[in-house]
Amino acid sequence: MNIHEYQAKQLLAKYGVAVPRGGVAYTPQEAERVAKDLGGPVWVVKAQIHAGGRGKAGGVKVVKSFEEIFPTAEKMIGMVLVTKQTGPQGKECKRIYIEEGCDIQRELYMSMLIDRATSRVTIIASTEGGMEIEEVAAKTPEKILKVSIDPATGILPYHARKIAFGLKLEGKQVGAATKFILGMYRAFIDLDASLAEINPLVVTGAGDVIALDAKMNFDDNALYRHKDVEELRDENEEDPAELEAARHDLNYIKLDGNIGCMVNGAGLAMATMDIIKLFGGEPANFLDVGGGATKDRVTEAFKIILGDPNVQGILVNIFGGIMRCDVIAEGVVAAARVVSLNVPLVVRLEGTNVDLGKQILANSNLPIISADDLGDAAQKIVKAVKEAA
Repeated sequence: MNIHEYQAKQLLAKYGVAVPRGGVAYTPQEAERVAKDLGGPVWVVKAQIHAGGRGKAGGVKVVKSFEEIFPTAEKMIGMVLVTKQTGPQGKECKRIYIEEGCDIQRELYMSMLIDRATSRVTIIASTEGGMEIEEVAAKTPEKILKVSIDPATGILPYHARKIAFGLKLEGKQVGAATKFILGMYRAFIDLDASLAEINPLVVTGAGDVIALDAKMNFDDNALYRHKDVEELRDENEEDPAELEAARHDLNYIKLDGNIGCMVNGAGLAMATMDIIKLFGGEPANFLDVGGGATKDRVTEAFKIILGDPNVQGILVNIFGGIMRCDVIAEGVVAAARVVSLNVPLVVRLEGTNVDLGKQILANSNLPIISADDLGDAAQKIVKAVKEAA
């Protein structure tokens, strides 16, 4: 789960992480009240969307007079920002964050994430703040610092000092950075975060170390332990299809292809997408119906897949272990009738009650293409989509 910048800063501030003062606004009038409370002479108005690159899209403005607050806010609220992370459709800004100005002397980068190679929280830092870390890694990898934290000890002050010295901080800046990093780590662990990114992390003229921007993601599977964090969810920023899937206990992620996939099991779903690519197709989604899917859930899965206008064919790939093939077949037939299926459908069934499942499909009088194995299924759906185009 993602949250907005201002929400991430509010959470981090509770752990002693230094952030500029600011306030959120939903209207130009609220923006003026926030700016007045903060005092001048400089404010920064930031669009709040779940995407990076806001500045290049006009979503971050430095305002140097109170009279400019209202028109700046009025223009930004309702603006559709198009960045590398939003896709061409962009995202509408429905709230803004007004923040006090900052005397920036240096811009740095810092993040914390789970390194899957080591299964440890890893701190990543760089002197190249304000830039995309992927670009830094590609062009100047020597400027990226990494410190892995042993879960047996947790973070220790020397970890933070190692990062501070690596960022060429000195004097009181080292102490400020150490406090910052230790607080950020506590927030990361306590809140079950999967990512905490500060870009830029700035050093001010007074030697303070402050999070000028902040991004936090959280492990969805741990949200039951953090109802306060879950309440920060902004469903307007999420894909409507993914939200609908979650309501039916379906694991769905929209992709850019044209072949819809419905599979039971995450590993099999990944393998299905891979083999579609292997035979020249493009998967339109990841969709795992789970091991205990019902006929109703399968029907909802079909509705979600076909809700994507890019879908030109569907591949159903089921290996029946806990899941029974006859239940899936009943769901496929019911769904095909409910949604008035008008694209090619290939079904591969294997496992528990497979013969009964295939019989149900054959007796449905629907134009369902049966496949013997995964390779056969992928080839058939890719061919059917190309022929139908």
